[in-house]
Amino acid sequence: MARDTLSFDHVLFAIGGLPITLGLLLSGTCGLLLLLFLATVLRRGRVQEAAEARIDVLLSAQADMQSRIATLTEVFGTRQAELNRAIGERLDGMGQRIGSSILQQTQATHENLRRLQERLTAIDSAQANIQTLARDMAGLQQILSNKQTRGAFGQQRMETIVADGLPQGAYAFQPTLSNGARPDCTIRMPNGQPALVVDAKFPLEGWNAMRASEDETARRYATQQFRRDMEVHIRDIATKYLLPGETQDTAFLFVPSESIFADIHEHFEAIVQKAHRARIVIVSPSLLLLSIQVIQAILRDASMREQAHLIRDEVVHLMADLGRLDERVRKLQGHFLASQRDVEDILISSDKLRKRGGRIESLELDTPAAAAEPPVPAADPARPRQGGLKLRVVDEE
Repeated sequence: MARDTLSFDHVLFAIGGLPITLGLLLSGTCGLLLLLFLATVLRRGRVQEAAEARIDVLLSAQADMQSRIATLTEVFGTRQAELNRAIGERLDGMGQRIGSSILQQTQATHENLRRLQERLTAIDSAQANIQTLARDMAGLQQILSNKQTRGAFGQQRMETIVADGLPQGAYAFQPTLSNGARPDCTIRMPNGQPALVVDAKFPLEGWNAMRASEDETARRYATQQFRRDMEVHIRDIATKYLLPGETQDTAFLFVPSESIFADIHEHFEAIVQKAHRARIVIVSPSLLLLSIQVIQAILRDASMREQAHLIRDEVVHLMADLGRLDERVRKLQGHFLASQRDVEDILISSDKLRKRGGRIESLELDTPAAAAEPPVPAADPARPRQGGLKLRVVDEE
């Protein structure tokens, strides 16, 4: 129990031969704590002073910072107002430009739409024309596919050209010749010459088959077939329609297309030469029209020659009438000359009467002169006045 109780004089340890008791240790510890406390208090005072100084500096810096911030805020506000005003002006200008550009684009768009509408209208019209043409071509193809209808088509074109170019009675369609043949048309020639024969039965089916051939073999066969058809047709015209004394020694083979006529003369020269040797002239619509115009001029000249004697007789009668007119005009001129002389005598008498009246008015009567004036004889009613106007009835011849 004594071991567990410690006194302040109890030596705990020794340092350099100096015994360290518990009281000494406690007092030293207390003094050390006191020193530490004082040092801490002094340090806190200096820290507080430094903190207060720093706070003052911070407050001054804060005030300076607030002043600068206020200045910057004012500057930024001014700059922002200017920037807003500039942005507003730019936005207004841009809005005006965009509005003007949009208006121009709208007008251009409306104009383009209008032009597009016009073009679409033209395209619709052209499409309608193309559809009509397609239907016409289909009808023409149906016409040309039928041999009898195709012959009627060529006959109709030929008849239209002849009827438009020649007067009525100068042609005949499908007449009957002495051998029983019936050509498509005959044209009367002047001066009693034989009629000219026009044939319109062109072998168009062989031509279409040649054009529709896809390979070389079929085209060659169709070409040979078309050449044979043309040769047979030329021979038939020469044997049936060229009759001495009844028809001309030359006949027309009418081709109802200018393109077919050009292709025949370009690729079938042998057929053309054979037709010339047989006195068969292959004609297109334009050549037939030209020939009709020449024939019309010849008929007109022949008609003028037939009427020449009538014109001559009329001229003779006209000259006789002119002779009688000249004689009657000369007689009328004689009457006018006699009347002019009578008028001159009347003027002389009136002048004398005027002078005598003047002398009477001035009382200057000249009795000898008056006595010398021969008396005017009285007019004999039974005697005609000389130099007067004589009327004579001229008998019409």
